[in-house]
Amino acid sequence: MSADTLTAHRPRLLGRTVVNTVVGIAVLYTLLPVLWLVLAASKNRDALFSSNFFSLTDFSFLRNLRDLFAMDGGLYGRWYTNSLLYAVLGAAISALVSVACGYAFDKYRFPHKEKAFGLVLAAVMVPQTVLALPLYLMASATGVVDTFWAVFIPVLFNPFGVYLGRIFSQGYVPDEVLEAARVDGAGELTTYVRVSLRMLGPGLVTVFLFQLTAIWNNFFLPMVMLSDEKLYPVSLGLYTWNSSATVSPEYYPVVIMGSLLAVLPLILAFVLLQRFWKSGLTAGSVK
Repeated sequence: MSADTLTAHRPRLLGRTVVNTVVGIAVLYTLLPVLWLVLAASKNRDALFSSNFFSLTDFSFLRNLRDLFAMDGGLYGRWYTNSLLYAVLGAAISALVSVACGYAFDKYRFPHKEKAFGLVLAAVMVPQTVLALPLYLMASATGVVDTFWAVFIPVLFNPFGVYLGRIFSQGYVPDEVLEAARVDGAGELTTYVRVSLRMLGPGLVTVFLFQLTAIWNNFFLPMVMLSDEKLYPVSLGLYTWNSSATVSPEYYPVVIMGSLLAVLPLILAFVLLQRFWKSGLTAGSVK
């Protein structure tokens, strides 16, 4: 092999080494906390603070699991159910509303359409924590504070989902198909439900996953709106237990076990819907 060939291969090998190193660091950064969480969930309270944390002794995974659902009268199961209702049902409705709005912005003409869409884009840049106090005042005026609806209704509207809905509509729903449906006598609602909505399936799944993650991890809004522990989502409930652990150390193992179970729905959703999600992310990339 000539010297020129060796010189040409060295930058490539160096580049691969750098890329592999960066990827390896990213993988370790992602997986090590998960590994620690799995190991910690299998330890009893004394082993959590001992020097032999990574040993295979003091295994009490099943005991921690029983203690988790028995603590405070089984309150964790109620929190988990609340989170599933807030996140799954809320994300499903939010995805349907967002994609429908995005479809309307894309396919229909109406006065000040672009100005209204500009407001949608501006709303994307507003942090959710800024909206918590106005939402609380509105909920207080309508008498829904400390109820299920105080947390559920605000998560149904997602400006970023509307933006994605318009992008997906542009990439997946050709105008020619809509014109053909109208020529055949289909109304606008029928055309949307029977034709457009099926084409927008990947968009629905993508918006659903984004909103599911956001609602499941939502913490500040429930903390502002709710005072009844029975209405707490998992995130807020584990926070209250973790705060109590400084006084009552028996909460430490159940908080860790509860945190481990809390990530399972998101992992399951991404695994089951991965095929649709990947196809949704490439919308409009190839025309």
